[in-house]
Amino acid sequence: MASTFSFDIVSDFDRQELVNAIDQASRDVSSRYDLKDTKTTMELGESTITINTASEMTLTAVHDVLAQKAAKRNLSLKIFEYGAIESASGNRVRQEITLKKGISQEIAKPITKLIRDEIKKVQASIQGDAIRVTAKSKDDLQLVIQRLKQEDYPVALQFTNYR
Repeated sequence: MASTFSFDIVSDFDRQELVNAIDQASRDVSSRYDLKDTKTTMELGESTITINTASEMTLTAVHDVLAQKAAKRNLSLKIFEYGAIESASGNRVRQEITLKKGISQEIAKPITKLIRDEIKKVQASIQGDAIRVTAKSKDDLQLVIQRLKQEDYPVALQFTNYR
């Protein structure tokens, strides 16, 4: 009886780690000398982060702090999609950062094509916002993971349900 092994390629993030990163970044911004008096706020919504601050210059500094805190918590910076900078009341600026989750069809198709073209003994199928990869050998699955880590996709990839 030939058994098959599989894993899923997903694009997700740990929400609790994100909450912690934003919390740390907020504390950092409120205590940093150059950002202390900017009255900067960071609000985490269901799928967005809204930053409200004094100027575009302080917004850039807040981005840096947030990126540092996210990286320390093993969150990929690819989950952040920075929106347009809007002017808010009282000479302030606001920006929405959309949190990217899931693999879209436009990204999933080239991934499955790469797997099909380069590693012959492996099947890849798109299932919603994830990709299921199956093979008869675990070694082939390892090859797929190693190959995908070499590529640079616009989303963060994680490999789950390895069995």
